[in-house]
Amino acid sequence: MKTRSTVRPANLLLAMVALALATTQAAAQDVARVEVSPATLSLDVGETATVSATAYDAAGNVVDIPFLYFSRDGRGSLAVNRATGEIEAHKGGEFEVLARALGPGRISGTMTVTVAFPPLERIEISEDGGRYYVGVTLRHKAAVIDQADDTRDVPVTWSSSDESVATVDRFGVFSAHAPGEVTLSAAAEGVVGQIRYEVADNPVTSMAVEASQTRGRTGDVIHFTPTASGAGGAVDDIPVTFGLISDPDVIATADFPPAEVDDQGRFVAYKPGVYTVTASVPGRTAHATVEILPRHVAEEVELIGHAPVRNVSTSDLWVWEGVDGRDYAITGTHSGHGSTYWWDVTDPASPVLTDSLIVDARTTNDVKVSEDGELCVISREGASNRRNGIVIVDCTDPRNIEIISTYDDELTGGVHNLFIYDDHIYAVNNGIRFDVINIADPANPHRVGRFELDTPGHAIHDIWIVDGIAYTSNWNDGVAVIDVGGGDRGGSPENPVEIARFRDIGGATHAAFPYRSPTGKFYIFMGDEIGAPAFDGQEDGRTPEFMSGYIHVVDFTDPENPEEVARYEIPEAGSHNMWIDDDRLYAGFYQGGLRVLDISGELKGNLYHQGREIAVYKSYDPDGVVANAPFTWGPQIHKGNLFFSEYFSGMWTVKLQPRRTLIP
Repeated sequence: MKTRSTVRPANLLLAMVALALATTQAAAQDVARVEVSPATLSLDVGETATVSATAYDAAGNVVDIPFLYFSRDGRGSLAVNRATGEIEAHKGGEFEVLARALGPGRISGTMTVTVAFPPLERIEISEDGGRYYVGVTLRHKAAVIDQADDTRDVPVTWSSSDESVATVDRFGVFSAHAPGEVTLSAAAEGVVGQIRYEVADNPVTSMAVEASQTRGRTGDVIHFTPTASGAGGAVDDIPVTFGLISDPDVIATADFPPAEVDDQGRFVAYKPGVYTVTASVPGRTAHATVEILPRHVAEEVELIGHAPVRNVSTSDLWVWEGVDGRDYAITGTHSGHGSTYWWDVTDPASPVLTDSLIVDARTTNDVKVSEDGELCVISREGASNRRNGIVIVDCTDPRNIEIISTYDDELTGGVHNLFIYDDHIYAVNNGIRFDVINIADPANPHRVGRFELDTPGHAIHDIWIVDGIAYTSNWNDGVAVIDVGGGDRGGSPENPVEIARFRDIGGATHAAFPYRSPTGKFYIFMGDEIGAPAFDGQEDGRTPEFMSGYIHVVDFTDPENPEEVARYEIPEAGSHNMWIDDDRLYAGFYQGGLRVLDISGELKGNLYHQGREIAVYKSYDPDGVVANAPFTWGPQIHKGNLFFSEYFSGMWTVKLQPRRTLIP
């Protein structure tokens, strides 16, 4: 069941794991190429087919190894069974299906699926029709939807039923000229969408606008409230257009504006200066001016300590206060022959390796510790017997850890991430669903519930739970919010009930973290992961390639109407795992290092450009798995110290300090 380790010198522990890893790597070298059959496939929407893969070594001999099948389609067009290779077509287009050999090296083969587009069914226009005023101009958008309920990129032709009343151009910009009734139409391939308007004379005789504050800092959201009035009082149903006159302290020459204001009057500045916001309706304009100062939140980063792991790649970490009052950490490994390391970090400047554990796995990606500090759960992928699941460990004494039980029933496809909450483990099962396992008696774990999305080709990567609400990261399906006992939908561990869902704009949600701001706003931070860790193939010094993707900030204050309001995007790197505490976001950004961001106040726009970055730290280890190659995986704040795992060099600890200023 396990390779038992007692407390031994660190170099001996690392040597044992290095020997095991060398054996795994030698086996992985057998796979030289993967072929997928058939190489091409043509389907109609609703049809199914199954593809298969074969692995070969360098001499052309077949290698017996399991595969993971998936599609890189971002729209749920293909449902691919990851274990069997069965494909079901849901939307038209041309798609690539990959078969990846489950082992180090990530050797894959590909094939192409072409799905015929079904006929168009309807056209939906963005506005609702109704009252319109003379002089108003508003752009309309048309969504062209086919019989598979897929929104298609098909050009439409716009027209107006009475151009003396209103006209529309080829972009859907609709302009009213005189009172009367008019119908706006959008047509494509014989399908037509329509809305009707009643155009009336413009009643507005005066205009005013008021700012929620007259002074702020870069990144502050200032609300501008317009009031349009006529002889009968306020005119609430006339569209207001906001504009901006900018006078930044430093002239902006970059590819982003010094400030922005949206159609709801929400203003945010990226550079200090004086800004005037205008609010206009046909024939009337009002303005208000605000002063914006620098944010000034940067702090110094002090290196505290380093717990090096240099023979294998480090995955996630967890830091906690043990039952003895001391502080401990556990780190997992990626393609590290199932090894985990246990550390005493009571003195974070001098972490001490207290124990290690090797389980039957290729990767121990996730490690979590229960609220009382007594149990640890380790995820398993790539077990030699192809039965993965989880390992439950007694960690009351981190110097003498003991396996209590393992659980792999219907979890054999692999557990990549998990969460412990209220005597239950929520385990991501084969990237498809999460299973709920009761561990009230950790020696006898048993499944009590499960949850799976209903969308075509759905997948799940991560799960996080706060106050009985689960937040799952579902790649192209975005984030799902699920009541597992703390919501108002009657959910429980035995009966998870979905509350809401949000699919971010063009993203692939890899991790999600909820945060209730002191402002009263409730945000979910959704981190993309676009691309996969890849290397240049050198055996004596692998180099990570570029990772991309950013953190989407979604306002979930009203779960029925979530809105993506902001982003944190690092130009040179992609996001990975994150932690939020006390108005601060701590995020691993792979080659972009560790980032600390001020998320105080209301959030809007691109947070990277607003002077909100408190600190950036990149760890360079000349003796790492890859020398001097920061690749930050996951952070955690604990008792004022910031711990984070580095893929190529182990666990690091830093502390943030107020920035020192020169005394004149």
